[in-house]
Amino acid sequence: MKQSWRLPVAVQDALIALFITVMQVQGTIVRNAGEVVPRPLTDLGDLGYVLLVVSGLVVAVRRRWPVPVFVVTALASVIYYVLDFPDGPGWLGLFLALYTLAAYGDGRRSLVIAGVGVAVLSAVWLVAAADVEPRAAIGWVYFRIGASVMSVALGESVRSRQVIAADAQRRAELAERTREEEARARVDAERLRIAREVHDTVAHAIAIINVQSGVTAHVLDKRPDVAREALRAIEQTSSRALREMRAILGVLRDDDEEGREPYPGLEQVGELVAKARAAGLDVEVQESSPATPLPSAVGGAAYRIVQESITNVVRHVGPTRVTVVLDPGPEALEVRVTDEGRGTVVEPPDESGRGIVGMRERCRLLGGELAAGPRPGGGFEVRARLPLAPTGVRL
Repeated sequence: MKQSWRLPVAVQDALIALFITVMQVQGTIVRNAGEVVPRPLTDLGDLGYVLLVVSGLVVAVRRRWPVPVFVVTALASVIYYVLDFPDGPGWLGLFLALYTLAAYGDGRRSLVIAGVGVAVLSAVWLVAAADVEPRAAIGWVYFRIGASVMSVALGESVRSRQVIAADAQRRAELAERTREEEARARVDAERLRIAREVHDTVAHAIAIINVQSGVTAHVLDKRPDVAREALRAIEQTSSRALREMRAILGVLRDDDEEGREPYPGLEQVGELVAKARAAGLDVEVQESSPATPLPSAVGGAAYRIVQESITNVVRHVGPTRVTVVLDPGPEALEVRVTDEGRGTVVEPPDESGRGIVGMRERCRLLGGELAAGPRPGGGFEVRARLPLAPTGVRL
């Protein structure tokens, strides 16, 4: 679109000032042509002309110095009418100065100056017109007073709209920044969720595959049937991990939810336990039926906690007895995963990794809590409490 051409503001104000000066001088001359006036404009060294010209030209700098311009025009009007120069449109510059003072001033202070100025001018005009003849001419005094008040009101209205528009613009910019920050926070949360899912899926699969590949290498020649079962377990584990990875990363490819494999929940704990048993663990599951269906976020978090706990056992302990307890209560789901270790107290998994840290983050996101540490008699225990009314983000 072609941009329209406009005069610079300084040039516009200069032209307005010239126009007002001509109107004040010419209008006063025409209005009083052929009449007898108490004091002609040429008295006192053409002082009447000087006052009309000064009060007109000074408005050229009204935007830059609104208060001084108003003071000059007001003093020119006071001197003009006190000295009884002929009436006419010599108040045009004053009205524009009053408008500018209210529109471009600083609000309350400018309104106070304008109000005091109009009050003083009104008193001076009324006193100066006390003996005006004919008496009907005093109506022009009230016109000047009313027009002065209207000029101030119009300027304040323009200033108020500008303030409202500027405030709305600031609010819009703040809202835009807030939306951008919220979008970045959602992206960060989704990135963290995907990282946790990828870690849990890959870590568990790799741990199972590592154990099964070790078994395969050990019995390949002597017991090919056992090696075959181990290879089959590796195939199933890797296939399952790939399906879960596709489900996790599918959100990055498109927005179509159809056709995606749902995120694992407590329904898949049986498969998880079967793979753990194939890896050499003796796993016992103690599960109570919930009174109402569990929220998907709670079920998914519980599955990942059980998965990561079993992965840690496979990785740090090896074949041992593991007990998984899933106890859904009226307000929260209790999850406990304990192992018997190697018969002695073992050191807990390194919390500098992502395993226990990730489980703890999942609990916190749902408003729950997690405790993990060695048991007094040996082994390790992970205990999590997941509220059934989660307060965090969706996993």
